[in-house]
Amino acid sequence: MLYGARGCHLCERARQVLAGLRQELAFELTEVDIGGDPELEARYREWLPVVEIDGERAFVHFVPPDAFRRRLTAQSRASGGPA
Repeated sequence: MLYGARGCHLCERARQVLAGLRQELAFELTEVDIGGDPELEARYREWLPVVEIDGERAFVHFVPPDAFRRRLTAQSRASGGPA
């Protein structure tokens, strides 16, 4: 899950990194625009972008591709998915 907001340049960069990684790793990505939702704004605004994997906060501000690969692989193994 990618939490972001319109006009956020770091969110756009994270979106681009994740788009490239999706071609390589074939994972599902849901994007949530926090704009206009007071609860989401309070929870995520200072950390944008926020990437969660299986409901757990994995990355904030930046998405390093190698770290994302490792994290996704570790989550997949933990959930019994393919290694």
